[in-house]
Amino acid sequence: MNLSNAFLRVGVLFGLVGISLGYYMGASQEFTASPVHAHVNLLGWVAMFLYGLFYRAQPSAAVGLVPKIHFWTNVAGVLVMTTALAAYLLHVQGLESYGSIGLIVGPTLVLLSMLMFVWIVFRHTGKDAATA
Repeated sequence: MNLSNAFLRVGVLFGLVGISLGYYMGASQEFTASPVHAHVNLLGWVAMFLYGLFYRAQPSAAVGLVPKIHFWTNVAGVLVMTTALAAYLLHVQGLESYGSIGLIVGPTLVLLSMLMFVWIVFRHTGKDAATA
């Protein structure tokens, strides 16, 4: 798996979802899901695209198990968080418990993913890292 391409591709898909949700909210004048729109765009589109650009600029940072765990943890976290937030805000019948649990699990996965990325960035941009 090319980690840079994976993040870039998933990022643009989240961008499409986020922009489509924003388009729907504007057309319907129903803005209850605005926090979902914001999280999909920021954590799904912007953050993932930036991760992909970092891994493109620092290909050695994409090598090993931790970067792959970073990818899957981030994707799972954003998916769980945003769907749980939508279920919670829209009061989807039958998904109340998923919303409550997902709003703990999803953000926790996103935070763990970011902690891994911080470690990866510091490891690959230290004083011994090559400068561009």
